[in-house]
Amino acid sequence: MAHFIILGAGECGARAAFALREKGFDGEITLVGAEPLHPYERPPLSKAGSADAGDPKFIAAVEKYTESGIRLLTGVEARDLDIASRIVALSDGTTLSYDKLLLATGAAARSFPGAPESSAHIRVLRTHHDAAALRDVMKPGKHIAIIGGGFIGLELAATARLLGAEVTVIEGLERVLKRGVPEEIAHLLTERHRAEGVDIRCGVSIERLTEESGKALIRVSGGEVIEADLALVGIGARPNVEIAEKAGLAIENGIAVDTHLKTSAPDVFAAGDCCSFPLSVYHGRRVRLESWRNAQEQGTLAAANMLGLDQAVSSVPWFWSDQYDMTLQIAGLAEGAVTHQRRDLGASAFILFHLDADGRLIAASGIGPGNAVARDIRLAEMLIAARAHPDPAALATNDIKLKSLLAA
Repeated sequence: MAHFIILGAGECGARAAFALREKGFDGEITLVGAEPLHPYERPPLSKAGSADAGDPKFIAAVEKYTESGIRLLTGVEARDLDIASRIVALSDGTTLSYDKLLLATGAAARSFPGAPESSAHIRVLRTHHDAAALRDVMKPGKHIAIIGGGFIGLELAATARLLGAEVTVIEGLERVLKRGVPEEIAHLLTERHRAEGVDIRCGVSIERLTEESGKALIRVSGGEVIEADLALVGIGARPNVEIAEKAGLAIENGIAVDTHLKTSAPDVFAAGDCCSFPLSVYHGRRVRLESWRNAQEQGTLAAANMLGLDQAVSSVPWFWSDQYDMTLQIAGLAEGAVTHQRRDLGASAFILFHLDADGRLIAASGIGPGNAVARDIRLAEMLIAARAHPDPAALATNDIKLKSLLAA
């Protein structure tokens, strides 16, 4: 009986395990996760859900794994991979042999250089345990300093303010959300955070991060020391490639895979945050995506290709972020755009359509209350996938429906 092993029991790995069964695989499946909890969804960690008490949102009840014939090993890590003998060595001393292997090892939060490695007052956000520690400080009378003005940092800032904590955001670049978010939208979000009482400081470098007397101390350029009950380091993530690199697999901003999520080793696949892959819709440009939907989609795609279905990556990147009552959604990758068109949707909602030098739509960025931009962003995503060259004037005219542009 064939044995498929999945290393990494997050969104991607768990979805892959269930997808294998849904697609008819009747062999053995072993899902290995380093955390003691069974697989759970991670988006609530940095959104409003991080304020909720109790268990995280589990992908499936633990009984579902048993019913589906999935052997779930939690609280154990994969230490070594021998691709010649097809053996995985685990941290508890056991070894497993595989016929096919999926690396869904995810990514780890980057730590701040020189900061204490284990501190109750200097933390990152990657696990439910991290979220619980943050939740304990998100209350009136507490001060949270957030290092990094990216999605995670700003989502946490919004949640903390809604719960009454004082918040300072420190960003080394000249503005927040520098990576992948247009300045027009970043400025709107900055002003909203400031209106809610968040102290956002951009263009500020941090000289030292330490703790003393139950506080986090942040020395910034100019000599000022910012004191906080907790400092959250949100300066990005690095792909977990250690076991793959040690085994000799090709690494390129993550575990390098082809359009079918195959690595450089026979019968070894990789998916989710840990891998980089070529996107045909962007002329084969290699990307690595850290998003909930990408993890879901690639988990299902990897399962299909482990079964020999040879399905290629074809989706358009999509991201979203909730902050206060506002939702930001982005479809595509705006790098390479030379112009954009703005479409106002009313109720303070708008979308920016990004076009390349040939007039092709390559990305769309929208923001507004609730789901105000969701439908049009979905249509824009379809236009991007179709490699459309829509009339710029039509993109900017709200009376002209995007659905008609897609039909054309």
